[in-house]
Amino acid sequence: MGSLWQKLMRPVMFGLDAESAHELGIEVLRLGLASPFTSGASANFGEIERFGLKFANPLGMAAGFDKNGVVVNQLAALGFGFVEVGTVTFQPQKGNPKPRMFRLPADQGLVNRLGFNNDGAVVVAERLTKLDRNCIIGVNIGKNKEVPKEEAAENYLNSFDLVHPVADYIAVNISSPNTPNLRELQKTENLEELLGALTSRNNELGRKPLLVKIAPDLAESEIEAIVDVCLRCWIEGIIATNTTISRVGLTSDSSKSGDGGLSGRPLAERSTEVISTVFRYSKGKLPIVGVGGIFSAEDAFAKVTAGASLIQAYTGFVYGGPSFGRDVVSGLAAILNQRGFENLDQAVGSAVIA
Repeated sequence: MGSLWQKLMRPVMFGLDAESAHELGIEVLRLGLASPFTSGASANFGEIERFGLKFANPLGMAAGFDKNGVVVNQLAALGFGFVEVGTVTFQPQKGNPKPRMFRLPADQGLVNRLGFNNDGAVVVAERLTKLDRNCIIGVNIGKNKEVPKEEAAENYLNSFDLVHPVADYIAVNISSPNTPNLRELQKTENLEELLGALTSRNNELGRKPLLVKIAPDLAESEIEAIVDVCLRCWIEGIIATNTTISRVGLTSDSSKSGDGGLSGRPLAERSTEVISTVFRYSKGKLPIVGVGGIFSAEDAFAKVTAGASLIQAYTGFVYGGPSFGRDVVSGLAAILNQRGFENLDQAVGSAVIA
């Protein structure tokens, strides 16, 4: 099946512009046309419990792929143990002007400046309410573009109220580079106010795991400060990392894609560094979802040993095709066995501890 993707399907998809190919991919999944890739048993990881939730395997689909919760079960059938829907905003948004999504094949990267285009929290929550789900579902929430920083907490709370009943966990996106001033919410005083408000509301509604998604473009001191705030606000985990604004080391001409967040292979090393930094400063007390540049089981293993107790991918799936999920999951299980780990937990942070 992998050769079918490489020889036939990928050239067709890559013949389209990146966003059109994405929309076609969503439609193919929605219609069930990827079913030939859903057969075969997934690797058995045993019971993986993170922040009170039980995951079938550690690989999730990162936010940004299924923004509106349209193909959650279809992604689970392709081998993903969980799906993070979104980013969802309180009011629906069209996002930034097109073109706003670009491939960098020579670097195995993607650049996007989508700008939180989504159907809005009301519609997404209603859609998830009707879903007979077959995996863990996270909902990633963000700020509407026109909302000033001073009103950010209220805007997040409005989304939080709507998605809370339908989400297994909720991720707070404060790190997209495509919403003006959003990353300022990572500053200690702003973050403390936002997370304090969300934690309070979470306690009122009945606690659901609350995670924070951070940028890769942070100094070590900033990461340390964020970890400190998260621990004090009883946040259940950190997602490391979002896309980067850096273009260092690219072989592609990034001037053609312009501004936006870069994901994929160029992000791999930096996201792993951030994971290990979070793991060190939190002393392993904050579960980390590692994301950024996972294309293979070896890449996934590197994230785990750096401190990630779950992993996510998006760009690797775009390049790797429908068999990507099962390939990574089965390959990761094989690596753990080869390296003498009895389970995933034994491997988490092992490269940092050593």
